[in-house]
Amino acid sequence: MKAESLTFLGLALFFAIVAPVYWVMSHEPAGTAALILTTLLLLMIGGYLALIARKMDPRPEDRKDGEILEGAGELGFFPPHSLWPFICALTFGLVILGPVFGWWLTILGFGFGAFAVMGWVFEYYRGEFSH
Repeated sequence: MKAESLTFLGLALFFAIVAPVYWVMSHEPAGTAALILTTLLLLMIGGYLALIARKMDPRPEDRKDGEILEGAGELGFFPPHSLWPFICALTFGLVILGPVFGWWLTILGFGFGAFAVMGWVFEYYRGEFSH
């Protein structure tokens, strides 16, 4: 959190310098007010992150001896190949083309769409990739 707080506080310093320069060069109150409010917003976020950083244990990216492997963690679940998104797209195409060619096609698309969505939702409860 220390790096993030320094980033926001550095940006606040930049906008604090730019705001009076902008006022002197343009004498435009709306832009100057926007720059001042941007400075205050960045100060608020940077101060909050600095306060939180003091209460937290240092993360691997905040320590000098931190290793990349320490901060890796679990990357998440990546599903294998699936045909269901393609089938859902085809049924959506049927629903969209229904008003053009006839409402019966929309009804047929909703029927196939219910089947396709159920297949996609329950994909991991049956078959090769079941949990």
